[in-house]
Amino acid sequence: MTVQTEIPASDLTETMLDMGVRARAASRALGRLDAADRTRGLKAIAAAIRAATPTILEANRLDMEAAREKGLDAAMLDRLALDQARVEGIVSGVEAIAALPDPIGREMARWTQPNGLDFARAAVPLGVIGIIYESRPNVTADAGTLCLRSGNAAVLRCGSESTRSSHALVDAMRAALTKENLPADAIQLVGTTDRAAVGQMLSGLDGKVDVIVPRGGRSLVERVQKDARVPVIGHLEGLCHMYVDAGADPQKAVDLVVNAKMRRTGVCGSLETLLIDAAVAEALLPVIAAALTEAGCEMRGDAAARVIVPEMNTATEADWGTEYLAPILAVAVVDGLDGALAHIERWSSGHTDSIVTEDQAIADKFLGRVDSAIVLHNASTQFADGGEFGFGAEIGIATGRIHARGPVGAEQLTIYKYVVRGTGQTRP
Repeated sequence: MTVQTEIPASDLTETMLDMGVRARAASRALGRLDAADRTRGLKAIAAAIRAATPTILEANRLDMEAAREKGLDAAMLDRLALDQARVEGIVSGVEAIAALPDPIGREMARWTQPNGLDFARAAVPLGVIGIIYESRPNVTADAGTLCLRSGNAAVLRCGSESTRSSHALVDAMRAALTKENLPADAIQLVGTTDRAAVGQMLSGLDGKVDVIVPRGGRSLVERVQKDARVPVIGHLEGLCHMYVDAGADPQKAVDLVVNAKMRRTGVCGSLETLLIDAAVAEALLPVIAAALTEAGCEMRGDAAARVIVPEMNTATEADWGTEYLAPILAVAVVDGLDGALAHIERWSSGHTDSIVTEDQAIADKFLGRVDSAIVLHNASTQFADGGEFGFGAEIGIATGRIHARGPVGAEQLTIYKYVVRGTGQTRP
């Protein structure tokens, strides 16, 4: 593995600027390739990662040992951990990205003006994308290959916890591109754990970085949004809610709540707050609580919830704004849909919110009123994942309002230009 953990401070700026120069050159080279070339590169990457599985798993073992010594919590360890199945999942994700329609050159609209000019709006790459993320090594492959699919060069900066795993993945990816005579610098990983490298990326590397995508906790995202001198596709924490309406099917409600919370607690689509209609709380909440307890979940309830299920711990105001990423769930009894909407409006991070009900009118009102990137009806919040959307993978779940929102896949990593075709028209 080509892991470099220390670069002298005097050399860091020069090193990062060089990465930017090489990334820009690679992005221009990608622009000269056709869709078949990008597909060929992606298929080669998938094969290379599969072949490098033993090396990747050994690197991850070392990362896990170091993470345990540092005292990382269970959620972070789960995000970091790789095994044979998870590496194969990474490979499957790359293969799915390779199978996606190539977004570059796609005509988004076309029309002709009365003067005969033919106008087209066509998709083009963003250019060079800097991705700053924390402990999940799968993001290394997802981000690099989504950028390649969309004709962008990627400059990746992983968290220190996953540095060995990420370098092993990038080594395989770059070797595959080189073997296929494609620009290996289309995927680069910052070779230092020095946090000053993040500042260099946020500066834009002398105009070479076009967009920054942060993926991690609140502190990382807030720093990026505060300090970046280039546009940011923001990914805030997942304060995900599920509202169980009076019109919910009871068994469906139990199944959905348990899955949304406990399928995998360390992902951003994990349920963090359960809202239940007061009209059914007395009958249904004990059943849901029993299922959650059996699954190993701690509940922290408001006063009304604790009257019904006294075994719950007491929720504080801080619990409504906490992304636990752990088997902990805040629970509130609300006064119907309006009460649920008011709570979500106050506390949601705009990530993912779901309603459980058989009343279509209530569902439609919820879907229309909740202003989050992803809203669901009778479905688990764990579907907040680009792969589940058919995107192959995602760089993150964008919660902002500019350019991209929801899962950021290959299509969302493009912008457009206008192509105007004439027959000699001059403007009077």
